[in-house]
Parts: sequence; C-alpha cells; structure tokens
Amino acid sequence: MKRILIAEDEASIRDFIVINLKRGGYDVVEAENGREAIEKYDEANGDFDVALLDIMMPELDGLEVCKYLRRKSSTIGIIMLTAKSQEMDKVTGLLVGADDYVIKPFSPSELMARIDAIYRRVTVNKDLADKSKSPGDCVVSGEFVLNLRSRTLHKNSVPIELTQVEFQIMEYFMSNSGVSLSRLEILKRVWGDAYYGDEKVVDVNIRRLRMKIEDDPSNPAHLTTVWGYGYKWTP
Repeated sequence: MKRILIAEDEASIRDFIVINLKRGGYDVVEAENGREAIEKYDEANGDFDVALLDIMMPELDGLEVCKYLRRKSSTIGIIMLTAKSQEMDKVTGLLVGADDYVIKPFSPSELMARIDAIYRRVTVNKDLADKSKSPGDCVVSGEFVLNLRSRTLHKNSVPIELTQVEFQIMEYFMSNSGVSLSRLEILKRVWGDAYYGDEKVVDVNIRRLRMKIEDDPSNPAHLTTVWGYGYKWTP
C-alpha cells in the first residue's frame, strides 16, 4: 500500500488533498501541525513512502519536520508545500533534504503528478536496494565509488549519505564523466519529462551535493559549473 504522511494546518486544504490522495490509492495519515507530524511518523516507525509538508505550520514548521524526517530516513520522499512569497523557504527546504516543492495554489492534477513521481522513484530505489546489500555493479570515478545495487556512495572508502534524488544525480554525472549536462537534461533525467517545476530545483540539489562531496564546496573540484548551461562531473 502506498503510504503518505501529510502535515497541513489549514483543514480545508488538508481535506482537499486527502480526498485526492485517497482517490489515487494512497493510505493517508494526517497531521495538523509539525509536532503531530513527527509523533505520527514515530508511531508508525517511519513506515511512509512520501511526506507532504506545509512550510508554515504551528508547533514546528515544515522545515524542522523535513530536517527530522531526513535525519531518520534517506529514502522517504519529501515534498514541501509553499506559498509564492516563500522563495527562500523553498530553497531552504531543498537544502535541508526535501526532494521537491509545490507552490500554492495548485491544481489536483499537478499535485498528484508530483507525488506519484516521487513515489515511483522511492519504490524503484527501495526495490533495487532490497535485491542486494552486497557489492554489485559499481560506477568508479576517481576517489568515488557508486554502488548501483546497494544505492550507496563512497569517497576514499568513506560512506556519504545521499537522498534518492542525490543518488540519481550522482549516477547521471558519474556515468557521463567529463560531459557538460544542461539543467534541463538533469531535470528530465531525475525528475521526469512531466515535471511541473522549474530548473532551480537542480541548482539547489547541486549545492547540497557539493556540501557533501567536495573538500571545499565554495570552490568545487568535481561538480563544476558550466556557466549559462549546466554542470559537469570531473573525477
């Protein structure tokens, strides 16, 4: 069963979302504030595929909940609900571990498309990881080893924890070493052709990856910028 945790303090919006999620075949657990979201996550022992979090909530805001969930799980898909005026919050949400964001007001079709895309990615990656916990097919690039079966990344034999989105970005780059990849190419490869959002989500995820893999994130040696175009991977 597809399980999703939704945290939204406005009852009318939450009810609207829940109706559409249930129609889409999701098992929905609701929370009306951030603290309740964390409590319900812990009560279920983290048994969720996706979490949908409003940024502006009482008790604890969506950003704090996002950080908590990401500390607990690198596999759960996290989508932030934001208002148009919350530009910095959108970026912050991606930096602290969210996979995507949806801007209010949104259409049911847009929301469901984004949730379904995250769910598919999460379940595919879980299936691949469950097939083998032992070393399997690997992509080796300089000091980095990406294990495609266990879905792990090591740098000089030291593990680097990645979200599922980050793993897919690294897989794309390391499989195309030395090739300049446009933001649009990365967006389509990782988020899919039907993605409704803009290319900024790519930039924020690259910033997040640099903080994890680069010795000096402000002067990257591996994930370098191709100005006006995109990015390139250099071992």
